[in-house]
Amino acid sequence: MIPAVYLLTVVVFGFTATLLRLPPLVGFLAAGFVLGSSPLPNLTFIEVLGDLGVAVLLFTIGLKLDLRVLRRKEVAGTAMIVMLVLTVLGTGLVAGMLALGLSLGATTPGGIASVGFALSFSSTVVVVKLLEERDDSGSLYGRIAIGVLVLQDIAAVAYMTVTSGRAPSPWAVALVALWPASRLLRGVLDRIDHREMRALFGMSMALLPGYLLFDLVGLDGDLGALIMGALFASHPAAKELSSALFTIKELLLVGFFLAIGLDGIPGSSAFALAGVLLVLLPLRSLIYTGVLRVMGMRRRTSVLTGMALTAYSEFALIVVDTATDHGLLGGEWPAAISLALALSFVVSAVVNHKPAALVEWMSERLPDRPNTTLHPDEQPLRLEGVCTVVFGMGRAGRSTYTRLYADGQTGVLGIDNDATKVEEMTRQGFNVMEADATDRQFWERLEAVHVSTVVLAMSEPGANVHVLEWLGRNEFDGRILAIARYDDEAATMRAAGVDAVINLYEGAGEALARAAEALPPAAVDGVYDANAS
Repeated sequence: MIPAVYLLTVVVFGFTATLLRLPPLVGFLAAGFVLGSSPLPNLTFIEVLGDLGVAVLLFTIGLKLDLRVLRRKEVAGTAMIVMLVLTVLGTGLVAGMLALGLSLGATTPGGIASVGFALSFSSTVVVVKLLEERDDSGSLYGRIAIGVLVLQDIAAVAYMTVTSGRAPSPWAVALVALWPASRLLRGVLDRIDHREMRALFGMSMALLPGYLLFDLVGLDGDLGALIMGALFASHPAAKELSSALFTIKELLLVGFFLAIGLDGIPGSSAFALAGVLLVLLPLRSLIYTGVLRVMGMRRRTSVLTGMALTAYSEFALIVVDTATDHGLLGGEWPAAISLALALSFVVSAVVNHKPAALVEWMSERLPDRPNTTLHPDEQPLRLEGVCTVVFGMGRAGRSTYTRLYADGQTGVLGIDNDATKVEEMTRQGFNVMEADATDRQFWERLEAVHVSTVVLAMSEPGANVHVLEWLGRNEFDGRILAIARYDDEAATMRAAGVDAVINLYEGAGEALARAAEALPPAAVDGVYDANAS
């Protein structure tokens, strides 16, 4: 009966958040605080589900991880500088509040430094969910954000390993055998079909050789899940494996958000600390933005990355819990940090829900710099001679591009925000470049070279609608054609003024029907003979 009440509460609050045009995670957090303050007993397996969700999340991050990205100055440099600045800032802020009378139990200088260090991280869960919703995981700002998160997670794991008092087992060195073992496991993946077995395989890799083995030898299990994902990142089925785990991961992460509030609503001192830490959120975003700007990123890339990395990290809870277990902090600190974490999730979700106007406003207020000083990936795009642009070079976009060229059109350009896909298609001879369809400056460049037709063929559900919201339709005078997966998407696009909308599944059905009509009438006993001519 109690699990049913939990489930009903989660559904009601999640649906309410959706009705209020907020991300469902805001409702899940609220449900956790309501259930935690109610007389209902806590369900211990909720936290276990949340831990599994984080492990699977890190495994999927690993599947998309390009280790070369971590070495770049805009990733490694940003991660180190921001962590140092935010650690000093957070430590000073907490120390100042304690001096003014904040009381959260016994506190030591080492504990204050631990809190400051914990507050320097950004939320992996929030950022990855945000990038997936926007289909921006492969974009430049998405790759930078994920790279910074990975380095922060490694720093958090190193801290917990050092402060745990438990030295890694001598058997930890044997984990290097996972690399040759992964070669065998990749062969197993080749033989697994495309249905539920792939999802089970991914779960097994994340939790068994990943989480469990690392935990057994005294290392953080989440780090193991991330590394296992990275070992499969170059496999051709990595993207499909990530997609197979998507729904499972989303369901498990409900447990993570729910568990944050299950300890109940904390006291007034915790609210005071959380309130001050919320005031720090805009400054966190500005620090990320400023550092990336110094690293040579464009204004828009810097602002988008800074906004995405605003929320405090779930690893902050783990770091503070570790400090509490070792007597560096009093028992009320985890509840206070949990509250600050939950509220930062809400703020980040609201700010990043439809950020077009805010991104433009912030970008205009950053100082300009010559194009020659920008990062190579941020240099101006050359669009001379382009007449038709296809956004999203997945199956639908690639087919559209190929058909346009087959029909004799010239000046066709494919656009995708996934650098790996762009590199591969460039080698195959496609005229394609990496760019972001939600970049207003990019649309201004299209207008400047008199592009007449734009095709929105992005595969992620809702992505084409999202681009239309950014575009505002009035900024581009040419024709816009779009592909929709669902009827409500098609209706939204038509209402936004799109010139032509093609329902992907209906189009496939019509194509199959035409193919069936063209087949010769060769059937025996009601069974079609595929070899008939």
